Amino acid sequence: MRDTARVVVIGGGNMGVAALYHLAKEGWNDCILIEKAELTSGATWHAAGLVTRMVASHALGTMHDYGVDLYKRIGAETGQDVSWHNSGSLRVAATPAHVDWLQHMRDTILARGQHAQLVTPMEIKRLNPLYDVSQINCGLYTPDDGHVDPFGTCQAMAKGARMLGAEIVRRNRVTNVKRLSTGEWEVTTEQGSIRCEHVVNAGGYHARQIGLFSGLDLPIVTMQHHYVVTDAVPEFTEMDHEIPVTRDDYFTGYLRREQAGVLIGLYDTHAPRVKWAEGCPWESESELFEPDWESLTPWLEKFFERCPALARRGIKRVVNGGITYTADGSMLVGPAPGQKNYWLCCGASVGIACGPGAGKYLAQWIVHGAADISMRAFDPRRFGRWADYEYAVARTTEEYAIRLRLPFPQDQRRAKRDIKRSGAHDHTKRLGAIYEEVGGWERPRIFAPKEWRAREPVGWHRTSAFAVINSEARAAHSSVALGDFSAFAKFEIAGRETWGFLDRLCANRLPSKVGGISLTMLLNERGTIEGEATVARLADDRCWFVTGALSEGRVWDWLTIHHRGREEVTVRNRTDEFGILTLAGPQARRVLQACTTTSLSNANFGWLRVREIEVAGVPLIALRLSYTGELAWELHAPNDRLGIVWDALWNAGQPYGIRPFGSAALNGMRMEKAYRGGQELSNDASPLHVDLMRFVKLDKAFVGRDAVSARLQRGESSAIVYLEINATDVDCVGGEAILYGGSKVGAISSGAYGPRTGKSLAFGFVKPEFAVPGTQLHVSILGDLRAARVLSGPVLDPDNLRITADEVQSG
Repeated sequence: MRDTARVVVIGGGNMGVAALYHLAKEGWNDCILIEKAELTSGATWHAAGLVTRMVASHALGTMHDYGVDLYKRIGAETGQDVSWHNSGSLRVAATPAHVDWLQHMRDTILARGQHAQLVTPMEIKRLNPLYDVSQINCGLYTPDDGHVDPFGTCQAMAKGARMLGAEIVRRNRVTNVKRLSTGEWEVTTEQGSIRCEHVVNAGGYHARQIGLFSGLDLPIVTMQHHYVVTDAVPEFTEMDHEIPVTRDDYFTGYLRREQAGVLIGLYDTHAPRVKWAEGCPWESESELFEPDWESLTPWLEKFFERCPALARRGIKRVVNGGITYTADGSMLVGPAPGQKNYWLCCGASVGIACGPGAGKYLAQWIVHGAADISMRAFDPRRFGRWADYEYAVARTTEEYAIRLRLPFPQDQRRAKRDIKRSGAHDHTKRLGAIYEEVGGWERPRIFAPKEWRAREPVGWHRTSAFAVINSEARAAHSSVALGDFSAFAKFEIAGRETWGFLDRLCANRLPSKVGGISLTMLLNERGTIEGEATVARLADDRCWFVTGALSEGRVWDWLTIHHRGREEVTVRNRTDEFGILTLAGPQARRVLQACTTTSLSNANFGWLRVREIEVAGVPLIALRLSYTGELAWELHAPNDRLGIVWDALWNAGQPYGIRPFGSAALNGMRMEKAYRGGQELSNDASPLHVDLMRFVKLDKAFVGRDAVSARLQRGESSAIVYLEINATDVDCVGGEAILYGGSKVGAISSGAYGPRTGKSLAFGFVKPEFAVPGTQLHVSILGDLRAARVLSGPVLDPDNLRITADEVQSG
């Protein structure tokens, strides 16, 4: 075995082989894959092999689409058959809410340019004659789906990688992975050590143990999963087609044809079982567990209610194998936290379907610095140190249990909550806050009436929460509202060379004087967005740097990796030490002034200014900026004293009818101001894409400047649009198809109702010729085409008079 390589991939399952194959496709053939046993001998070999386009997420759906396309052609490329069965897929709906979900999923599939259609019970019966459709309302059918032989897919990509010059070494366990003083990695194996520039952990069952070699605690857990295969089904001999892979949340599972019988996969939602809590044994190879009939039987009985004819067939085989899950159900694909050139490609619960796409876009990220699609949902750095193994077990158990449950937009996970609380948490809880988890924080989403019993109503159409959310936002518009938005990442950057350090990372010009604030983006070498931040100049050698909670790990890495080592700059993560309260509304100045001796006039404390002041005796950092579109201050105070500040502001606001507000109201308000959110500012978008070139100064040097200049010269293939939609009962949530003249021209990235203007609003990306203000488009929302018009600017206060004025009129 050789002792050097450009990339070492650890793990020979579908994910690892896909990464190797696509690195070679990108021209990096100096790569080697190390597998401790045989290819596919972990979770891959016993997988059910389902491959589907039936995915609502745009990025994950794009990965699945690529997997379908690759499996259709890779046999011709490599000569290795993958046993592609183009059976199609069905998912059935038995309730109106389920029908809404299928309509939304259909919209997102169409937005990706793929085919999906709603089918009647009669059509379901034709496609799958085994199914009892008496309780079914409709189904979603994706004809271009199917299933494959997992062994064949892995071997085909392995053969393709070898044909391109990559190497695979089997029967060679990795025993250590460590960073060398040169910045290279040393991968130690039973057959010797390899020095490499990059390492990819695709260890499957063993990914967490491999990560521990390098100080990583990955939130991956192996769960038990059953499928059974029946005896031969005589009805198949009379059919002229193969039944589609059929999914049904009634029995929480799926079925497909398996040779002459039926394969039935089942998820035990009542008592999911964790396997190998202490780590998968290194000697484990092609391992299955004893059938757990206690957990299997109830779901099998429910399955036979849907397919009564199969109850007469015997069970030929039971497979009880492991599936890896992460704490939020999404894969870990991207840079490992705090480790330069250490990459993850693991934690996949459906590795056959998403493996090719994960490998493709990870390879792009490694080779080019960014992928062609947004990888935010898969970036391992979305988890912080708070996502320990105890958290991972609790969350993966929950994720497994809800695998086929309807994913309402308002859904929140219940397991292992209250990890990070702001100092105002008890205050918001007394006011009826219902929380969402963001980066480990409990963030108030909506303030509920008592009759809700701390559970927000769920649904795809507007629910009874609609009026509550609107009233919170209108309080900020007519008088004053107070919100706890501590769920942001906060960094203190100090030292003599602070501003030179930041200047080469930030695309916008930074504040030149103490007390100034700059809004900026961090770009990569491809000119796409790594992050966005608020930069406040507290002193000539000190800065307060704020970004989104989910960006904490990613931006921390970006700042520290670009530190040149000898620079007199110190970056401190103050995220958990500080909370943030937002006071917004025309009476915000009067309320805050009652709690501080600092003058809050425009002359003393203008728009986009920062000052260190005291509020109710608590020293804090006050920033005058607004995501609400109203006169507002953000107050960054020590978290252990944030409750004092809340009480002071709440009491001072009583004469003005102060109301609490949460993130749902804020989302509607930011849409009215046409403020881009995280769904728009992703790593597949450039400042040109999102029409934010005003925050980019090409007359100075910064990371990504040359790439942005080149993009300006050639133009982008898509452009952002800000839409007003003719909708009175439903709003966009993201992923919906945008159409012109009946043809798909783009997709929605985010949307919400504008509570102060009464407009249904959305952002989307379309072909540039359709981004002209005034263009008439349509958006498919829950299967209905809604008229939409491209707007030229914010629907509320486009000149920022409310935000910047010394006095603001109420309402």
